[in-house]
Amino acid sequence: MNSDALIEIDHVTFGYDASRKILSDISLRFMRGKVTSILGGSGCGKTTLLRLIGGMAHASAGRVVFDGEPINARDRKQMLRLRRRMGMLFQFGALFTDLTVFDNVAFPLREHSGLPESMVRDIVLMKLHAVGLRGAADLRISEVSGGMARRIALARAIALDPELIMYDEPFAGLDLISMGVAANLIRKLNDATGATSLVVSHDVPECMAISDYVVLLAAPGGRIVAQGTPAELMASTDPETRQFVRGEPDGPVKFHYPAPTLAEDFGVGA
Repeated sequence: MNSDALIEIDHVTFGYDASRKILSDISLRFMRGKVTSILGGSGCGKTTLLRLIGGMAHASAGRVVFDGEPINARDRKQMLRLRRRMGMLFQFGALFTDLTVFDNVAFPLREHSGLPESMVRDIVLMKLHAVGLRGAADLRISEVSGGMARRIALARAIALDPELIMYDEPFAGLDLISMGVAANLIRKLNDATGATSLVVSHDVPECMAISDYVVLLAAPGGRIVAQGTPAELMASTDPETRQFVRGEPDGPVKFHYPAPTLAEDFGVGA
């Protein structure tokens, strides 16, 4: 295994049943200290890949390796230990609506660190300051905007100073200003902390602007269509890659999900 890679995906296949594979024999390396974006349309296996890395799902075949250690999602002790080294920003924040902003960010520290409350307070305020929301510490979640909620969730995700930060659709549902703020934060926090960041998204411009490396997946079967630097993908002449990164309506990716012909479904011409 490559010591420069924090995570290695080694010939991984995953499916919820034998007839439908979400990921098909994929191999990838995610390098330490880098921002890697995993792009692709809906249903191509992007979020499933994060779930496999986080131990929320178990590969049907192949291995997921974190810092040289194969992940076993069925080993509860291992997963508790490894998840302390991981931060996860869920698609819609997954904040506790009955807690204040401060208590949301404090939650992982109180659950996992054993630190005195005075130190928890200082860390929480530092994390909120890093995302520009120290002044919002006493607000309820119902009092903050969607963009602010995403930043609060990010502060919570980095509360334990994780080596790996995983972002599941961090730009979904945000206005253009909030989207730019979120993208800028991902890049700045990665560089300031030395963490490794994985960004799952279908928002091409934001990811191309902040990423060191990009992987493009496609359905069906979670195929790797392309991978490389943002510049390499933008310059690609591969039709499927060009269609996705340029947002072209016509190309190899079809509008219709595979289906019987109209004649077969409706008896036309029978």
